[in-house]
Parts: sequence; structure tokens; C-alpha cells
Amino acid sequence: MCGRFALTATPDEMMELFSLLESDDFPARFNIAPTQPIMVVVAGECAAPGSNLPERKAVLVRWGFMPGWVKDPRDFPLLINARAESAIDKASFRAAMRHRRVLVPASGFYEWRRPPKGSREPSQAYWVRPRKGGIVAFAGLMETWSSADGSEVDTAAILTTAANASIRQIHDRMPVVIQPEDFARWLDCKTQEPREVADLFGPVAEDYFEAIPVSDKVNKVVNTGPEIQDAVTPRSVANAQLKGKDEPTEPDGGQMSLF
Repeated sequence: MCGRFALTATPDEMMELFSLLESDDFPARFNIAPTQPIMVVVAGECAAPGSNLPERKAVLVRWGFMPGWVKDPRDFPLLINARAESAIDKASFRAAMRHRRVLVPASGFYEWRRPPKGSREPSQAYWVRPRKGGIVAFAGLMETWSSADGSEVDTAAILTTAANASIRQIHDRMPVVIQPEDFARWLDCKTQEPREVADLFGPVAEDYFEAIPVSDKVNKVVNTGPEIQDAVTPRSVANAQLKGKDEPTEPDGGQMSLF
């Protein structure tokens, strides 16, 4: 899955990679959590003036997908991820897969290695980033949810796939990565049917990411500084020093309410 990520790129870097006409200034974010606003890139309606490149736009949405047919969000689970293998056929994601595919820019994501059931080994957080640096684009789906009073909320989810061998040592799922040469095809919902882009759902190459063990500071949404990405000795290695102490937990549930 993908339950936390970071985006620390500059607006200029975003404009260059995604062929955006413009990008508002935005702060570096080191610990983006579900229900918070995230940036997504959507396809434009026409080509940029004087260019053969499509006009793409960066917009803010809430991370937590809400299908348009949901009447009461309090009765519906928070969908931060969608399994790429089944999203085409799932009622929750079917319309978005056909009409509202987006890119989710990130500098990397966080994942937690859970110990085997019954083990006293603590969980370990990892900062997973492109080995060569730069921005990675996750496959995303977007939907606008409308309430009975007419107010609207743009929402999104990140598509995941089976992890490659290197990430599988930490977790069995990972975000779907869309390469720059495939941006146009993924965003083209007019001529590219969902099944015609399903070949993009495989795991990224084995050497694309590197996983860096980090402290459990990332578990708390209030910790938003760059220090949460500092490398540490894996807790399994330092287990002897942890005897008698509380084990770290998965990311806390202290997220903002989506509505």
C-alpha cells in the first residue's frame, strides 16, 4: 500500500517534468498523510500555445477517494489506495478509471515492515525514494464528490500493484509508477480505454527505488520536518537496546476528517 509520501520538488522541477504551463509556489512536504490535500496532475483540453505538448494542470485534491454515488461519507471507508489489478471492474473506481486518471507527483513514499505474526521484533519504517533522485509519478484516480447541499470535494486515490522483489522484503504492495514516456497515454482518457493502459500496472524495475530505514517519527502526522527522512539503524539490528521499551506502531490515526 501507500499510506504516507513526500513531495519536496520545486515548482520549476514540476513544470519541467509534467509539461505544466504554470505551477503555484508550494512548500516542501515531508510527511503527507491521508485526508490531507495532495497535488495531482490532470490532462488539459488543448495543446499549450506554440507547443505540441498537451496542456497539463496541477490541482489540489483530498487524499481519500469518494465515489460520486456515495450519499453519506460517514458510512463509506476512506479509500487512499486502489488495487490496480481490480480497479477496472470495481464499482468504486470504474468510472474514474475510464474518465479521470491522474498523476500523483512524489519525491518518495514511506512503508512499514511488519514482523512475522507472534514475533517480538518491532515494526520498521522505511523512506523509499528513487535511487537516482528526482520526482516519481504515481498512477492516481480522481473523483468529485457532491453533497446534498451542492458543495463539492475533489478526491483521489493512489493505485498500487504487487511489489517487486526488493520492496517485497518490506511490504507486498507498492505504488504504480508511471514513467514520463507514458504520461500522455495514462492521462488520455478520451482515446485510451482502461484496459489499453493496464500494461502500465506492473511493478517498477528492481533498481528504481532505494529503501532507507528511518525512525518512528514519521508515524506521527505532527512531525513534518526533513529530519523524519534521516537514516537510522534498523530496529531489528538494534533490538537488544529496545528491551523493556514500547514497540513503535504503524502510522497513527490522528488524521484530519475528510469531511
